[in-house]
Amino acid sequence: MHPNPIFRKTDVQKSLDFANAVSFGTLCLSTDAAPLISHIPFQLSATGTTADLHLVRSNPITRRLQQGPLTATLVVMGPHGYISPDWYEIENQVPTWNYVSVHLIGTLTLLDQDCLPPILDALSDHFEAQLAPKPIWKMAKVETESIEKMFRQIVPCKFDISDVQSTWKLGQNKPDAARHHAADRLETSVLGAETKQLAKLMRDAK
Repeated sequence: MHPNPIFRKTDVQKSLDFANAVSFGTLCLSTDAAPLISHIPFQLSATGTTADLHLVRSNPITRRLQQGPLTATLVVMGPHGYISPDWYEIENQVPTWNYVSVHLIGTLTLLDQDCLPPILDALSDHFEAQLAPKPIWKMAKVETESIEKMFRQIVPCKFDISDVQSTWKLGQNKPDAARHHAADRLETSVLGAETKQLAKLMRDAK
């Protein structure tokens, strides 16, 4: 996370709403060797205190979970992009990278296998609803044999969130006019991801 406090003043609920809108993140666990990392879809609870997810049974994280709950961080990355000093149209600036990132910190627990079907149904419904007016895809469309095979390969998990840390690095430390100039140029930049959305966030930043 970026150390400048000015980028870390975003309301917790706003960061949770952002994480829920993305619903895809990087699950990280510490080990004595390299960290264990998995890229996963998830669904936050209505209260933002837990998240449901699933892992492949052969995942090293799954094997560790069989020994008990684990402390983990779920990183949710948003739009990001390179900012050229020239874009500010003021002197004595340096290059930087603006971005939005939310870290959900908590405890990951393996659930009973019976919890898997409702978790998968809720997760697919969450994403399918955003494709309206397309009819929502349902698990019933898949043959029972195929579903049972898939269920044997994945496990349900619950992530209890104890802390939310976020960075919204949007040029809040720059004069409004300079930040808006940079946002205008960022909209057509190819250096980053979702740069138009990032530009809008920069204009709205306070």
